[in-house]
Amino acid sequence: MDLYFECNSGISGDMSVGALLDLGADKDVLEKALTSMKLDNEFQYKITKQMVNAISTTDFDVILPEHKHHEHNHEHHHEHRNLNDVNAIINKAEISENAKDLAKKIFQIVAEAESKVHNKDLSEIHFHEIGAIDSIVDIVSFAVLFDNLKPEKVYFSTLTEGQGTVTCQHGELSVPVPAVCEIVSKYEIPIKITNNQGEMITPTGAAIVASLYTGESLPEEFVIKKVGYGRGKRPYKNPILRVMKIK
Repeated sequence: MDLYFECNSGISGDMSVGALLDLGADKDVLEKALTSMKLDNEFQYKITKQMVNAISTTDFDVILPEHKHHEHNHEHHHEHRNLNDVNAIINKAEISENAKDLAKKIFQIVAEAESKVHNKDLSEIHFHEIGAIDSIVDIVSFAVLFDNLKPEKVYFSTLTEGQGTVTCQHGELSVPVPAVCEIVSKYEIPIKITNNQGEMITPTGAAIVASLYTGESLPEEFVIKKVGYGRGKRPYKNPILRVMKIK
């Protein structure tokens, strides 16, 4: 069984997790993994079905204290972890070695991009620069669910991005944001720009692609065994990541 990520509406961490859950990855395995990180006082999460353009999708929502997400809560007191701290959290989680390796690889990709953008050593890149607590949850969740599905090959469509600007802890940035530009440049991932206003590819989403990207083209013909739809939360036309099980 292979997976095809159709990224016509961009890609983010929560969209990816939602799509794999919608595809049938095991929720119980995910719950055990997230509980084992022992960060219960830092987040909660919920998995719900949401309609987007009359299509049933799965929404994966990480809820932080005071219900603030990392895009809006950059002064949170847990914002000072560095990459070693993040890796320690991943290492102590009760998840497979494959899932640990994938989660750490995704974080490494984001951290290296942020390191170059901000002209800092990797050791100086702190937690708020490689995502807040919900990014840890998104990345570990994706790695666990991906490992649960155990695909043989992974294919990606061209990544689709919006335009304009987005506001983050560093101020107003042009879309694609610098970290995304660094990731798609380093890993030679094709990208196209649409007329959608706003960010469609997050650094976490780009890093997920980079961690699995082989450059291999989708087969000309294949059988679709199942389709999963992950809901995005950004306000553009069709915030859905579609992932197909194919053979």
